[in-house]
Amino acid sequence: MIRAALASLAILMAVGPAPALADAPKTSLRPIARIGDIPVPRAEPAPAPAPTPAETAVVAEPEAQPNAQQQPDAIRPGARKVGQGLFKSLRPQRRTERSKKQARTVIRQRQKGAVCGDVALQGDVIGRVPGRIKGCGIENAIKLRSVSGIALSQPALMDCTTAKSFKTWVDRGLKPAIGSRGGGVAGLGIAAHYACRTRNNKPGAKLSEHSTGRAIDISSILLRDGTQITLLKHWNSKAYGKPLRQMHGAACGPFGTVLGPNADRYHLDHFHFDTARYRSGSYCR
Repeated sequence: MIRAALASLAILMAVGPAPALADAPKTSLRPIARIGDIPVPRAEPAPAPAPTPAETAVVAEPEAQPNAQQQPDAIRPGARKVGQGLFKSLRPQRRTERSKKQARTVIRQRQKGAVCGDVALQGDVIGRVPGRIKGCGIENAIKLRSVSGIALSQPALMDCTTAKSFKTWVDRGLKPAIGSRGGGVAGLGIAAHYACRTRNNKPGAKLSEHSTGRAIDISSILLRDGTQITLLKHWNSKAYGKPLRQMHGAACGPFGTVLGPNADRYHLDHFHFDTARYRSGSYCR
């Protein structure tokens, strides 16, 4: 045994010292792990944003479901429930079948009585109205009963151009001038419409615009509370003088000729409106 130990020591001394750490291999001799053996960290889902104060005020959290896939109608967290709080108060109420039926009836009635392609003009289509003398008559006449809900004291014969101008004046002149006085306008007193005659019924004078269905004369305004405003009585009154002058001025433009109590003695008790056109514009007195 002693001899063997001495022999090993002699061999080591003959070989020399062990190599330095600097002479170690540049690459590790440890085997490289395969990609499948490296554990891949799982990405954690981003936290859901916190609900705003407005949402938390109206949103109710749904009860936990054992299996969301088996509950297709489950409310998602953060979704608003229809019919709660403010959303319930703003939802329009559904009309009843009775109210729908009444509305359809009114529409049919208006469409049935509409003339000149406008439901605001209610009356009857007359067609051609022959004149008893040359120059009189209407080619496409209508008989007007009401304009924008305002009843006429008598049906008025005229053409559609005059009827549409009449409607413009009712909407933009008559109604704003009266406003809410007496509950608003209920009707109009018609003094004259179509008539085959001369101007102011003077012998030998030119034919009036009345003779071609392009004129309308208004003598009074009826309010909803029963008050009757007449041109003859109220033109210079404190109560209705201003609105009468306002509606007179509003007729200039829609109509070509506008005459009132200040025009002459023939128009002291009525407005005369017609759709004659002049190169210089509307003639208003």
